[in-house]
Amino acid sequence: MSFWWFFLGAGVASFVLTALLRQYALARSLMDIPNARSSHSIATPRGGGVAIVVVFLVGLCLLYQQSMTGLSTFLAMAVAGLVVAVIGFMDDHGHIAARWRLAGHFCAAAWVVFWFNAFDSVNLFGLTVHLGWSGAVIAAIYLVWMLNLYNFMDGIDGIASVEAMSVCAGACLLYVLDGQSGLIGAPLLLGLAVAGFLIWNFPPARIFMGDAGSGFLGIILGAIALAAASVDFKWFWVWNIMLGVFVVDATFTLLRRLVRGDKVYEAHRSHAYQYASRLYGRHLPVTLGVLLINVFWLLPVAFSVVYFDFDGAAALAIAYAPLLLIAIKYRAGELEQPVHTT
Repeated sequence: MSFWWFFLGAGVASFVLTALLRQYALARSLMDIPNARSSHSIATPRGGGVAIVVVFLVGLCLLYQQSMTGLSTFLAMAVAGLVVAVIGFMDDHGHIAARWRLAGHFCAAAWVVFWFNAFDSVNLFGLTVHLGWSGAVIAAIYLVWMLNLYNFMDGIDGIASVEAMSVCAGACLLYVLDGQSGLIGAPLLLGLAVAGFLIWNFPPARIFMGDAGSGFLGIILGAIALAAASVDFKWFWVWNIMLGVFVVDATFTLLRRLVRGDKVYEAHRSHAYQYASRLYGRHLPVTLGVLLINVFWLLPVAFSVVYFDFDGAAALAIAYAPLLLIAIKYRAGELEQPVHTT
């Protein structure tokens, strides 16, 4: 029971540390100034995601000390998360060339893959496919894409925080139902660390996460998925079903921009969630929409994989189909038309 206070304390610590970071950002004029590629209109303090990073990493040390998480989980997430957070922090406060950022991301991903041999063989539409060494390469690419897509999707108030918190909460619920309480530690800690930050980041946001926070969330969520998949591969499908809103929007947008010949590393506002926020004139409806999709659509589909032993790959396809239609409806990846004035 005392350790439940630890988890709640993680949320409180994140809330307090975010408040301190906000005051620091205001004092040092570390502001996110709106520009033509922004989805916000008011200068806002940035860098609040550092609170999530610090609380999670300290908490992870305590979880390991109390034998609530294993050595592989501790080392994989602590080292990779710290590397990605430092890269993001440096990019937030200056600029790192894309090639060096990507190199750092792949190093962090390779470290995680070293500890979790999740892709040696995969269950795909009822078949077991043995991948061998190529599975490690696929897993590393998956992690790098996960951390970058999370950065891409952190573009309006609260959306990245709500996504992480709701996905972690849903996964913890499914772990309990399946008798896998030993897997709960990391996602529960992460979800509560994000919850403390979300109080400040909920629309209208009083502080932004920054690349340090969004990249960190991406690599840690991906690492949690691989850690669970190394126990039972169905959990890989479960985590990626739950993360479907971000995966579909980011991937579909990237593919359309690649086909069009855009420079995909340049900032843009052509994700479905960005078009939707401009259509509705506010961030709140879109952020709440993500929450509702996660709870009332993606969680039940993930539940079918856990409780009814439904094929994970088939469930993923079913879960993503309406998300793809939503992405198309909200013009994901379309070239933004210039505004003409008269």
